[in-house]
Amino acid sequence: MKIDGGCHCGAITYEAEVDSEKTSICHCTDCQQLTGTAFRVTVPAPEDHYRITKGTPKIYIKIASSGARRAQAFCGECGSHLYATSVGDGPKVYGIRVGTARQREQLIPRKQIWHRSALPWLPEFEGTMIVEEQ
Repeated sequence: MKIDGGCHCGAITYEAEVDSEKTSICHCTDCQQLTGTAFRVTVPAPEDHYRITKGTPKIYIKIASSGARRAQAFCGECGSHLYATSVGDGPKVYGIRVGTARQREQLIPRKQIWHRSALPWLPEFEGTMIVEEQ
């Protein structure tokens, strides 16, 4: 599925080819804090299927409790989170933030990860596979 989107202010835009069936929800506490809400919804795109078409995102390197380093890309003007990817050598997969895609209504989550950290007041998301960690 071809998607396109960008940040809230329009300073950064992108296009990507994704498998919409791989859209997922992450309930980890890092995602909760970074988004300022209960979870994050992403869809992956291999690096050869993701392209920034306008602007340059700022990058914040997050270090997970496992020690893994993840590059968090966001707009330096409006603060919209755009994607996360691995740091270092090797092929990259961009975890595109679904809320930035114009086609977000079609990117229905099929899986929930880090479900053990899900906030207890959330409703159940029917039809999703649940993984307690990652």
